[in-house]
Amino acid sequence: MGGAGFLGSHVCDALLDRDYDVVCLDNESTGSDTNVAHLVGDDRFAYRRCDVVDTFEVSGTVDLVLQLASPASPVHYLAMPVETMKVGSLGTMHGLDLAARHDARFVLASTSEVYGDPLEHPQRESYWGNVNPVGPRAVYDESKRFGEALTTAYRTSRALDTGIVRIFNTYGPRMATDDGRVVPTFLHQALAGEPLTVAGDGLQTRSLCYVDDTVRGIVTMAESAHTGPVNIGNTHEVTMLELAKHVVELTGSSSTIEFVERPVDDPEKRRPDTALARELLDWVPQVDARTGLSRTIAWFSEALEARSVGA
Repeated sequence: MGGAGFLGSHVCDALLDRDYDVVCLDNESTGSDTNVAHLVGDDRFAYRRCDVVDTFEVSGTVDLVLQLASPASPVHYLAMPVETMKVGSLGTMHGLDLAARHDARFVLASTSEVYGDPLEHPQRESYWGNVNPVGPRAVYDESKRFGEALTTAYRTSRALDTGIVRIFNTYGPRMATDDGRVVPTFLHQALAGEPLTVAGDGLQTRSLCYVDDTVRGIVTMAESAHTGPVNIGNTHEVTMLELAKHVVELTGSSSTIEFVERPVDDPEKRRPDTALARELLDWVPQVDARTGLSRTIAWFSEALEARSVGA
């Protein structure tokens, strides 16, 4: 579910590498079939364009259901607020029902956004969060919080085998160049020679995790028997101003930095406590920021050049 998205497509790759048969479901509202085009022709891979908000079935044996379907960028979920709430609620329910019909394990890809603008730092899984339920980000935050509650209800009341991972800011190849999240925005601006737009004073922090590390954490959780929630993210914390300067350096750009208005309810700090992931999953991030950003820059350069040629 959500298999043609940025993160979902990398999960498809990882599962195929582990010799799973993969059925990828996506309505392409934010994903794209181009993200999985390289998998077409593999007999172990099937792609279906469908909306998981509607009921669906997968034929044959189903051992694992992964729910990664949801807009994840503020640009997208603010443009599709009702759709975001539906996929987090109805879409999650339909995935849980599919898992129940096939006696399969179900894993929900939740988010660090369930912590809101956290009053605890770093954030442990035991922290309940500080979320504004009627703020502009609530459509995403609350849909994921509801998804966690629903997943837990199926486990406790219906004995379904479930797991929850809370994913912190992930970046890497296949992010849409107009995604709107901080890394693709900075890279797009730097490669185009435009000013990098830093929100507020730029001192708010994020902890960025390269996609390969995040996917390894998700798949390891899926292959475990743990229920979670478990944080999957990098503990290296960086301010947005530091990140902007780092991107300018790595791209060799002449871009300047421009400060813009900070979005409503933008979290001040974000860093996971990953002790549980280390203990339960033997998982720690392996890709450092310089390596991860360099790989992402190379992919973005090619993607922007291809788009320019095709324009």
